[in-house]
Amino acid sequence: MLDNRLDRRAGDGGRGVLKRRLVRATAGRVSSPVNMMRYLSMLAFASMGAVPFGVQAAGYEMDKPPHNYWQRTPADRFAKLRAGLASGSVVLEASSERAYLVSLLRELGISPASQMLVFSTTSLQLRLISPRNPRAIYFNEDVYIGFIPGGRIEVVAVDPELGGIFYIFDIPPEGGSPRIERATRCMNCHAGEETGRVPGLLIKSVVPGPSGGSLKAFRQELMGHAVPLAQRFGGWHVTGAGDFTNHWGNLTGRLSPQGLIKIPVHPGDLFSYARYPVATSDLLAHLLHEHQAGFVNRAIEATYRTRAHLDADKGRLTAAHAADLDQQARALTLYLLFADEVLLPAGGVTGDAVLKADFLQNRRATRTGAALKDLDLRTRLFKHRCSYMIYSAAFQGLPAEMKGRVYGLLAKALATEKPAAEYAYLPAAEKQAIRQILRETLADLPGGW
Repeated sequence: MLDNRLDRRAGDGGRGVLKRRLVRATAGRVSSPVNMMRYLSMLAFASMGAVPFGVQAAGYEMDKPPHNYWQRTPADRFAKLRAGLASGSVVLEASSERAYLVSLLRELGISPASQMLVFSTTSLQLRLISPRNPRAIYFNEDVYIGFIPGGRIEVVAVDPELGGIFYIFDIPPEGGSPRIERATRCMNCHAGEETGRVPGLLIKSVVPGPSGGSLKAFRQELMGHAVPLAQRFGGWHVTGAGDFTNHWGNLTGRLSPQGLIKIPVHPGDLFSYARYPVATSDLLAHLLHEHQAGFVNRAIEATYRTRAHLDADKGRLTAAHAADLDQQARALTLYLLFADEVLLPAGGVTGDAVLKADFLQNRRATRTGAALKDLDLRTRLFKHRCSYMIYSAAFQGLPAEMKGRVYGLLAKALATEKPAAEYAYLPAAEKQAIRQILRETLADLPGGW
């Protein structure tokens, strides 16, 4: 989240987007002096302002009707806490950075055990981040918090209609109300091509070099549970993984004539866990976060796309736009039902005990005790393969025209008579269990369920 790998300045005319494209386009192809000169020339061209401002959001023009991203008052969960902090009705513990963070997480209902530590310089505050001072990410279904010892607090909160709302603020040194800003610079990356040009979430996987810059990048423009595990976690610490090592976590690197040399960085060796709420960066937290990011981005794009089509068609969808929304709903339904989930590592995932307990606290159970949050962790994440994110702000904020389509497709996907071929991976018993869970835990299912 809040990725700003090239440390762009506010109002850079969209040049950072072109720079990022050039970095990706030339990754691994600048080893020769000739290629390096070509690359530096292109990067200099990007720095001269050749790209018009707003290019990263050109697909939806977020600041214009019908979206009005900057004009509308956010209704995300953090906005409510922000109002309480401003009025003094909510006061956070100010005895230390760590205490302040813990009290902030408590107010937002975020488990400290969701902590993930990242040491690649993929943030607005890149100068503070290193293997000696990793950034921590914490999350629940609707809010994502970034914390760097000695730095500012970063927030991405999901508004049901607008998508990701980005905030940043300093921890007040002596208590009191923090000065919380809407972070405009985040949009350079968080509303770009990697998020479908809507305000969404980003997860990077890179191999950091000795100075913090990225030597190698993976899974570019991909997010979600379909990303191969072998391409994940670059620049992140991973704990609780057991014998699973086929990934890029816990590594830095350096370039040599023989290629990239991997240098192990063991969690806790170069920094003190005492500066953080917990001493983990658990594999299960990473897997849940990845699934959520993929879902949130797909749901936000579906919301923006539906709103844009309805506005263009004056409320009555053309056949072409209706077909486009049908396809968008199909993609979201397939994701909801984990159609492309990669297998977990051989032997499964243990998961931090505190994280698992906290994750299950808000499970919505049926009369028989079944819930979408029930974990499997042997070959897949969940026992019942329908995402708990169906309860999240990102899904509940879908326009009726999109949500109705998804509910209709879910009903067909979970049918045990004349089942759809693309959902054949779901056994009949699992379909029936999912259907019952949705019936008993969702209030807005249409007739026929």
